[in-house]
Amino acid sequence: MKVFTGVYYEKFIKRLIDLFISFTAIVLLSPIFLLVLILVKMKLGSPIIFKQLRPGKNEEIFTLYKFRTMTNERDASGELLPETIRLTKFGRFLRSTSLDELPQLFNVLKGDMSLIGPRPLLVHYLKLYNDHQKRRHEVRPGVTGLAQVKGRNYLSWEEKFDLDVKYVENMNLLNDIKILLLTLKKVIKREDIYEDPNKIMEDFEGNKFHEILNDYVNEGSV
Repeated sequence: MKVFTGVYYEKFIKRLIDLFISFTAIVLLSPIFLLVLILVKMKLGSPIIFKQLRPGKNEEIFTLYKFRTMTNERDASGELLPETIRLTKFGRFLRSTSLDELPQLFNVLKGDMSLIGPRPLLVHYLKLYNDHQKRRHEVRPGVTGLAQVKGRNYLSWEEKFDLDVKYVENMNLLNDIKILLLTLKKVIKREDIYEDPNKIMEDFEGNKFHEILNDYVNEGSV
């Protein structure tokens, strides 16, 4: 049925599901919220909630919420130390269990995000996407998505973006249910997480290979 797929599904059915599940989860998980909040305050200090601007649907900027996972340690000149140093054992635990993502349920409740969709990335990536990759912003970003259940940290940026666009083109209720169930399975089993605790996902730097190839083609070198 068309009501469970495409634009109508996202605007009405999907939004109602997001509201119901996010509100219910916040209520049921409130003891865990409180426990993590206290532990973050004790082990990592303030602010407890990490806030960062991210692009959402149609590239509109919103504030994303997470529990902080790193300290504010600085060197002698006052510069922040590398992430691999500031990411503590407790912070790695929060990330590997996805507990740091819990505050994003409030983003879903507000309408900034959906439970399922392409992950919201950094604002400065917007100028690096090609036309195909930009399509990931045709829908609300998600707490989890197709790329997260298809390999997560072990996928290249290009593979992740292709899966994001595939989700946009095939968005429907059945796919969302599958992704949600697979996400729960991976969180419980802690799958697709870097075994090296000091490994951090590299930044997306654009489509360098394709840009170089296009330059050669335009110059008649290929």
